[in-house]
Amino acid sequence: MTISEGTPASGTSPRGTGRQLSRSGRDNRNGLLLTAPTFLVIVVASILPLVLVVVFAFSEVRLVDIPRLFAEPIDWSLGNFERALTNASFWQALGTTVLYATLTMVGSVGVGLVLALALRRPFPGRGVVRALLLVPYVLPIIAAVTIWQTMLNPQYGIVNAIGTQFLGWPSAVGFLSTTTLDVWGIPIPLSLLVVVLFEIWTSAPLSFLFLTARLQSVAPSIEEAAALDGASGRQVLTKIVLPQLRGVILLLCLLRFIWTFQSFNEVYLLTEGAGGTQVMALKVYTELVQRLDIGSAAAYGLLMSVVLVALLVVYVVLSRKRVDVE
Repeated sequence: MTISEGTPASGTSPRGTGRQLSRSGRDNRNGLLLTAPTFLVIVVASILPLVLVVVFAFSEVRLVDIPRLFAEPIDWSLGNFERALTNASFWQALGTTVLYATLTMVGSVGVGLVLALALRRPFPGRGVVRALLLVPYVLPIIAAVTIWQTMLNPQYGIVNAIGTQFLGWPSAVGFLSTTTLDVWGIPIPLSLLVVVLFEIWTSAPLSFLFLTARLQSVAPSIEEAAALDGASGRQVLTKIVLPQLRGVILLLCLLRFIWTFQSFNEVYLLTEGAGGTQVMALKVYTELVQRLDIGSAAAYGLLMSVVLVALLVVYVVLSRKRVDVE
C-alpha cells in the first residue's frame, strides 16, 4: 500500500498539531477530566472552609467584620486560643463532651455486642426482631426527639405519670432540664444521662449491624472443635469469638467516640444545652450565633479537631501494634 504525500500515516499527527498523546496519556487526561468536578466539590465544600476556619481562629474577627476581612491586612493573634484555654466554661464543656462521648461509646458498642451475640443463633422470628432493632437508627432524628420529649414531659409524659402514680415519686421530674438529681444521696447528672441513653438507643443498631456481619464470618467449625475438646460456652465466647471481634470493636469505639464528640443535633434538639449538657459543639454554636464571635467559634472548632486528631493517632498506633503482634 502506498501512502500519498501530505497524508499522515496512522498513529502520527499532522505537522503543526503537536505530538499525539499516547494511550496512557489519553487515559490520564480523561481520568483528570472525570475527577475534576469531584475534586472541585471537595475543595469548595471541605478544603476552603477549613482554610477559612484557620484564618478566623488566628484573627480577631466577628461576623460583622467578614465583608471587609480581606480588604485590610489580617491582624494575626493567639487571643482566641488564650481566652478559650483560660475560660472555665471551655474546660467544663470539654469535660462534659468527653464524659458524654465515653458513656455513649461504651453503651452503644456494648449494647450492640450483646444484641449481636443474643441474635446469633437462628430462631423463629429472628428476621423480624433484627428488623425492629433497626427502627431507632433509621427513624428521623426529629421524630425520635419528639417521642422522647413527649414521654419525658413533666406535665403529661408517660414516664412521670408512672413514676408519680405507681413508683412513689413525690413530684414530676424534669428529665431534660435537671442538672443533678440525688438518688440515695448520690448526685446523678440526670439530663446528661438522658441524652446519653437517647444516643445509645439511636446508635446501638449500627454497632449491632457491624458486629453481626463480623460474626457471620466466624467459622462454626472452630467453635465445634473447641466444644469437642471440652471447652465451655463461656470459654468459647471469651477465647474464640470475642478475639475475632476485637478489630471491629476497636473501630466502632473510635468511630462512635468521634461522632459523639462532635454531636450537635441530638443535644440541641433534646435540651438546647440545658441541665448540664453544654457540649463542645453547642459551645461553638453559642460563640457563633449568640456572641457573633466567629474567631472564638473557629478557635473552639480547631481545639475540637486537635482532640479528634489525637484519637486518630492513638488508633493508628494501636492498629499497627496489633498487626505486628499477629
